[in-house]
Amino acid sequence: MKLTVLVDNNTIIDRYFYAEPGVSYFIECDDEKYLFDTGYSDLFLRNATKMGINLLALDGIVISHGHNDHTGGLGELVKLYSEAASEGYGGKKPTIIAHPDAFLERNVDGLDIAPMLSNNQLKRTFSLQLSKEPIWLTPKIVFLGEIERNHSFEIGDPIGKVLRGGTWEDDYVLDDSALAYISDNGLVIITGCSHAGICNIIEYAKKVCNEERIYDVVGGFHLLNPSQRRLGNTVEYFKKCQPHAIHTCHCTDLRSKIGLAKAATVEEVGVGLVLEYK
Repeated sequence: MKLTVLVDNNTIIDRYFYAEPGVSYFIECDDEKYLFDTGYSDLFLRNATKMGINLLALDGIVISHGHNDHTGGLGELVKLYSEAASEGYGGKKPTIIAHPDAFLERNVDGLDIAPMLSNNQLKRTFSLQLSKEPIWLTPKIVFLGEIERNHSFEIGDPIGKVLRGGTWEDDYVLDDSALAYISDNGLVIITGCSHAGICNIIEYAKKVCNEERIYDVVGGFHLLNPSQRRLGNTVEYFKKCQPHAIHTCHCTDLRSKIGLAKAATVEEVGVGLVLEYK
């Protein structure tokens, strides 16, 4: 499996790409190609072009959760595929894989943070596969669906409101999900923001994949000014977990990275980074 960072808050030094607060990864696995999140704008497309990556050859588009810093580029992707089709060089019709709540309306203090496109709008261009249950994309990579939340220290306050069934409710981002890849050396976990809790995600991935070894964790850990209890328990969890390395980025602050470095090897992440796993 090969993962290329198309969008992150940072870029790798001396790599002349664009960065923004968001996430987008290009993933190649078992001769299939997936886009994991689309960042906030069109930067994922611009960076992909600079890297020589053809996003018209995608087999699927995985959405980690329904916040605009992970879904904002979907409109640009619709334009890319629609224009290609109209010019007669369109290729595959990729499938969007996400939790059923990913495209609900959301706001924080009156600010709209939901995806700009609805299910019905996306269906005009892509197929949709929405599931709370795990979905195996290939024999070695799985979309985890709705994450079981068993670590009490990772249960935080709601992030604004979500419109579900005509009623605005506190939003605990139940749609937050991740990917797990079964490498020769253990699981590689790929996250967006980890609103479900990074420890919860890892534990659920171990359960779904029937694999206890953790090799790497790539993505946001949702550790932005965390409480001492949450950060301390997360560090202790990683001491027991003993991954080969972690590539924590996006929504993980410096204090949290320093804390995690006491438990694991914290590697640098930025646009242009390429990771490969057997």
